[in-house]
Amino acid sequence: MTPRPILTRVPARARLLARARLLAKVPARARAAVRGSEIGLVALAGLAGCVAGAAVAAMQGATQVLRAWLYGLPPGMRLSASHDVPALTLLLVPAAGGLVLGLLAHTIARAIARRHRRRPHAVVDPIEANALHGGRMSVRGSGLVALQNMISNGSGASVGLEAGYTQICASLAARFGASFELRRSDQRTLVGCGAAAAIAAAFGAPLTGAFYAFELIIGTYAIATLTPVVVAALCGSVVARALVDQPALVTVDGLDALTSTVITGADTVPVLGLGLVCAGLGIVIMRGVALVEAGIRASRIPAPLAPALGGLCVGALAVAVSPQVLSGGHGALHLHLGAHGAGMGLGGLALLFAAKATASALSIGAGFRGGLFFASLFLGALVGEIFSGAMPGLAAFAPTPLAYAVIGMSALAVAVIGGPLTMTFLALELTGSFPITGLVLVAVIASSLAVRKTFGYSFATWRFHLRGESIRSAHDVGWIRTLTVDTLMRREVATVPVSLPLTVFLADHPLGSPSRVVAVDGEGRYAGIVRVPEAHAAARDADGPPPGLADLLRHADDVLTPGMNAKAAAAAFDRTESEALAVVDGPETRRVVGLLTESHTLKRYAEELDRQRRAMLGETA
Repeated sequence: MTPRPILTRVPARARLLARARLLAKVPARARAAVRGSEIGLVALAGLAGCVAGAAVAAMQGATQVLRAWLYGLPPGMRLSASHDVPALTLLLVPAAGGLVLGLLAHTIARAIARRHRRRPHAVVDPIEANALHGGRMSVRGSGLVALQNMISNGSGASVGLEAGYTQICASLAARFGASFELRRSDQRTLVGCGAAAAIAAAFGAPLTGAFYAFELIIGTYAIATLTPVVVAALCGSVVARALVDQPALVTVDGLDALTSTVITGADTVPVLGLGLVCAGLGIVIMRGVALVEAGIRASRIPAPLAPALGGLCVGALAVAVSPQVLSGGHGALHLHLGAHGAGMGLGGLALLFAAKATASALSIGAGFRGGLFFASLFLGALVGEIFSGAMPGLAAFAPTPLAYAVIGMSALAVAVIGGPLTMTFLALELTGSFPITGLVLVAVIASSLAVRKTFGYSFATWRFHLRGESIRSAHDVGWIRTLTVDTLMRREVATVPVSLPLTVFLADHPLGSPSRVVAVDGEGRYAGIVRVPEAHAAARDADGPPPGLADLLRHADDVLTPGMNAKAAAAAFDRTESEALAVVDGPETRRVVGLLTESHTLKRYAEELDRQRRAMLGETA
């Protein structure tokens, strides 16, 4: 009688996950069409752009509804442009939003710890995904980040929605790429397409979105990535404009609003000064966020309550100074860049700048979700206004106060966010003025160069630095981490005891045999490397008894470990001036697990570099 098969019960969650993975894969013919055709990739980028435009419009609408409900705003009124919100509402709503956000994060963390027996990891953002993970992102984690960003912005915390836009849109694009099983380079490009469409949809500026992707998300510009990124940005902008109304940030009634005379080379002098001022202020703002975070940790406030405390402080600033410090600052920026400005004196502008910068640092440092993209634009416009009013003799130059506000907006944004061309094209698409765009380019170059040479980070990479990551941009360095000593080393390594007599060693290892032998001590721990030709020479030249192996050991303290990457291994070879090093399992046990040569390491490293170069140029099949 044939025995009945044993049926294994598959957990319901495992069945659901398997079904989701099956549904996530598109048919093989469609995958082949996209993987084997540049047109297929462009079509996929266009789809990602359309989805991103819809996602941005949905987030904008939902957050505006939340702000209107919490603060009692009339239809179409921006929070940062409001004037008649009760003081108690301004004070308490950001604190309440922070409490909700803190409790939500605490609940999610406990659920993850209970289900997976581990602490929750930070959600991978688009820059980190492209730099380290080959463009792989979590849609679920990104959706949670977007939700937290909406709660933060909607409750009045001084953060923008751009971080949530790029997070969710890039993750959706990454999901499309994973469904089509794209190559690593195409997957990274598609993540850039999602981010480009998000920024283009947020500002109605396709060129700004495209260069945001090139400079900040992909890490480089290449002909192979131009078409998909631009198509995605255009699609995102068109879809968002069709779904939501996007008033212009800058109202320019003719070029007279930006220049009083023809722009000359002399006009670059004050613009350079403004760029350097913005660089210094941008560094102060970024360090301020880190200082607030350190203060929160030192105070030992329970993590769920930290955002509530930060929200209370932000609300107090709104009551004491102006509601313009709240939320991203869209309404406030419209006031300051409008035809008549905000009508504030220099003292009021300086106080507003200090309050807004403090509110942004408090919001992010206390745990609200969001970024500094729009806040830096608003703060830069304030700096431009202050600069134009405080610097004597500026009336002799062509730019008007509105022009200085636009230039300061771009210069401070590039100091904090990065992307000189991104901010230059943003000024061009907002104003339509090529002469002013030339001055903006001068300011952003000065600001970017000053920040890079004195500070070295943008806000995103500064956050990575505080977390212990070493990446400085989205340039693909993840392959270096996967090219480890463990994958490169030769595992079959014969060892000899260090106590072995030299005569026996020479008999077992004649000239012409492998030139290096690894020696171990009596406990099997790595002791050093013996060079066979040197051992024969030492025995031949000895006047008395031949030396022991212990006297011939080299690199006793120079070892590699399996987890080191190829770049670190190459640096070790250069430092020790050795052609080969032993690989041990750890610095304590020092058990020999392999041997790696410098020539093989450099060969594989060069091959990977060449592969990355060809992928960047679009030369891979």
